[in-house]
Amino acid sequence: MSIDYDKINSVLSVFDAQVHQFGDKPYLWRKVDDKYASLSWKEVHNIVCKLSLALSSLGILRGDRVIIVSENRPEWQIADLAIMAIGAITVPAYITNTTADHEYILKHSGARALIVSNNSLTEKVLPAVLNSPNCKSIIKIEEDNQNYNYPVSIFSWSKLIKDQNESFDLKTAASKHQRNDTACIIYTSGTGGNPKGVMLSHRAMLTNCKGADILIKEITTPLSEIRFLSWLPLSHSYEHTLQFYFIGLGSQIYYAEGIDKLIVNMGEAKPHLMTAVPRFYDSLHTRISQGLKKQSKLSQMLFAETIRLGIKIYYGEDLSIFENFKNSILNKIVRKKVKKRFGGHLQALVSGGAALNIEVGLYLSALGLPLLQGYGQTETGPVVSANPPSKIKLDTVGIPLEGVNVKIAEDGEILVSGENVMNGYWNNPEATSSIIKKGWVHTGDIGELDSEGYLKITDRKKDIIVNTGGDNISPSRIEEKLNIKPEIAQSMIYGDYKNYLVAIIVPDNDFSKQWAIENNKKFSLIEIAKDEKFYNRIKETIDQVNKRLSVIEKVRKFIIIDHEFTIENEMMTPTLKVRRFVVKEKYGNELEKLY
Repeated sequence: MSIDYDKINSVLSVFDAQVHQFGDKPYLWRKVDDKYASLSWKEVHNIVCKLSLALSSLGILRGDRVIIVSENRPEWQIADLAIMAIGAITVPAYITNTTADHEYILKHSGARALIVSNNSLTEKVLPAVLNSPNCKSIIKIEEDNQNYNYPVSIFSWSKLIKDQNESFDLKTAASKHQRNDTACIIYTSGTGGNPKGVMLSHRAMLTNCKGADILIKEITTPLSEIRFLSWLPLSHSYEHTLQFYFIGLGSQIYYAEGIDKLIVNMGEAKPHLMTAVPRFYDSLHTRISQGLKKQSKLSQMLFAETIRLGIKIYYGEDLSIFENFKNSILNKIVRKKVKKRFGGHLQALVSGGAALNIEVGLYLSALGLPLLQGYGQTETGPVVSANPPSKIKLDTVGIPLEGVNVKIAEDGEILVSGENVMNGYWNNPEATSSIIKKGWVHTGDIGELDSEGYLKITDRKKDIIVNTGGDNISPSRIEEKLNIKPEIAQSMIYGDYKNYLVAIIVPDNDFSKQWAIENNKKFSLIEIAKDEKFYNRIKETIDQVNKRLSVIEKVRKFIIIDHEFTIENEMMTPTLKVRRFVVKEKYGNELEKLY
């Protein structure tokens, strides 16, 4: 049964319709005793109904906010649906948040309750709850018999559900929603300042679901069943909205155990579709490239030829009769083997959240792993555009989804309007009016539309570096070229109002270890970061990159630091974007000494 998103009033109604269609068929998969086990559509429906009753019994009313702090798991989606079912509003929160982050969101949202998964996360949120007078209840998912010496009501998820004996009519509950009702408040991780609470309506997410359905119908229609591997945090609008799209497809959703087990989980779940941020694809590219160095010369030669022919095909170049023959052989002995590592059924990988390095995209696509790069922001539902499978342009973020309008302002800023646009920022009318003007979201991104209507992002408006000559320079363009090098894990370009650019370089850990072995040095990034010979080796890499850059883009000087930008040290957002202002604050003096 195809979902008519224009006639449905809430994402809850999408779920209810699919429960009636699929009933006892498997739906949500999670690890039980180290093996994937499923919950059926009916089982999930039953728990959603019982949790809805439990939340009501705790005094949660229509319009109240309820926070979810949990890794991806079936209970996350169940909690989300149950909160919406009683007319309350879901407030997702990252598990990487600090106690201070949780306190800010609790106070700012005025949340009445919080659902948390495990003991370590409970210990992190408890002090925040104590300082947030509106939050009266905590529901803990896992049973571990932990006692907490806090004057807060902590309820067991399983006991709450077991205690509900009344019936709950989900269909009727869903029918009470209006398309414009706020379904969730998602706090943007932000590369600067306090996060803002984006109010997304059912309408915004349904518009995204409809647009995605139309865009990749050619992939999904022929499939008798669809498996999706979920690993990006459900607290992010990207994965959060996508879960409703996959509900609409009647997909089976597998929850990954974490990034460290992602490749293993792909082999187990055998997904047809998967989403990730560019950082994942960068590391995948590096892992495949580095692993290839340990293979035989013949394997390396076959691999290189696969890449060469794959890139020719991508650019629409004609293959000779012999090249066509070789390519068909390479499909079986190289591409099939690569695909098998990722489960063997992948139809497409979707990339979003930041700009994809085109070299990485070409590399993976040539290996038979087609990448559909997309673009969006939390404020826009979140998806604005994506590449259609029928014509992928890796240097773009694709065409706007159905129902989404895009135009380019005179200064190059991308403006977005449509039913996908947020209801505004929670309790922040000033910030709302500063970003939505005459119905258009001012994204802060700079871009252009090509002759076929494909959108290309060139930079973040606020991240553009203006040098002393008045030239506008894109730091992300240079960072992309640096980060793809095996010697470099991360970089950040600096040089606003300066006469040349400098950089912070985080060396790749594996490369650094190997360098230390080859140069008879004890491996310690703290020590080798100061080593002149190591510095010169990194300089060689930067010089290679500089050859492909214009005069004003060249990196003239750099510093090497001995640890990565991470979420934990607050130099990256939970969606793996560099918080430039935090990095500048820490390393500003060292960077200034380079001038």
